[in-house]
Amino acid sequence: MDVKEIVLDTLKKSSKPLKAGEIAQAAGLDKALVDKAIKELKKEEKINSPKRCFYCAVN
Repeated sequence: MDVKEIVLDTLKKSSKPLKAGEIAQAAGLDKALVDKAIKELKKEEKINSPKRCFYCAVN
């Protein structure tokens, strides 16, 4: 599993939008890697940001 898949999976399992730091902590990843994955996932429209700095998976 690559970082993007782990981030997306973590967001899908969460019942609420998460910050990048919370995603990194829950997934056991470095925050810099999570930030990069979030940027790519937003481009691919697999996640969105309901409010500033919070992210959730697109259903």
